[in-house]
Amino acid sequence: QVQLVESGGGLVQAGGSLRLSCTASRTIFSFNAMGWYRQAPGKQRDLVATITKIGSTAYTASVKGRFTISRDNAKNTVYLQMNSLKAEDTAVYYCLAREVIMLATVKEYWGQGTQVTVSS
Repeated sequence: QVQLVESGGGLVQAGGSLRLSCTASRTIFSFNAMGWYRQAPGKQRDLVATITKIGSTAYTASVKGRFTISRDNAKNTVYLQMNSLKAEDTAVYYCLAREVIMLATVKEYWGQGTQVTVSS
């Protein structure tokens, strides 16, 4: 079973920065993609950013230009650098790892989440 451990969340003032980390229990190169999702109170869990095993990235519109997703294969870790934080970025942030097995079966693994609170 794959374990994903997130860290780096906390309380920050609007305009500040945080860097989230997600460390996997096995090589992240084995995953087709990894990503960050977030869930605010009373809302659904939404995609924030993804990165493929070859390094292609994608972002939801509201974080483009402010957030950067990256990966360090040697450390089995994916990062989310968050700059110019806004109150609306407040949420629990979850790490996701996705693998496709034999071109047919998709398995997804989730971390436990880390709270990010931005005060205005």
